[in-house]
Amino acid sequence: MSEAEAFFDTNVPLYLLSGDAAKADRAEAVLAEGGVISVQVLNELATVASHKLGLTWPEVHEVLDTVRALCRVEPLTVATHERGLAICERYGFSVYDSMIVAAALLADCRVLWTEDLQGGQHIEDQLTVKNPFATS
Repeated sequence: MSEAEAFFDTNVPLYLLSGDAAKADRAEAVLAEGGVISVQVLNELATVASHKLGLTWPEVHEVLDTVRALCRVEPLTVATHERGLAICERYGFSVYDSMIVAAALLADCRVLWTEDLQGGQHIEDQLTVKNPFATS
């Protein structure tokens, strides 16, 4: 999948750190194909890895470096914020999920890999939500 087609929500790279071998393997496979993440994803990944998973800061930096090597990083901008708020209003997503969707749209992505939204949903006639861990 080309970089312009896939955007990864935080839960995908987080599974690289999971004790669930099947999900960790699947996350590794989709991330290896390349794609886009946002600065928000990096921030959320650092927070969960350090606070909830107890990784040391050198370990957190190693994970972030790995993810950044695999993915292009979409910056957070006022345009992301404004688009995210409009998405929040229109679709009823949480503000944080809406900012992920906005970043994916602004990066011209076609697929959003996430567990947090309904798989198969189409957003703005551009983005399709897919759950990389769904069985079917």
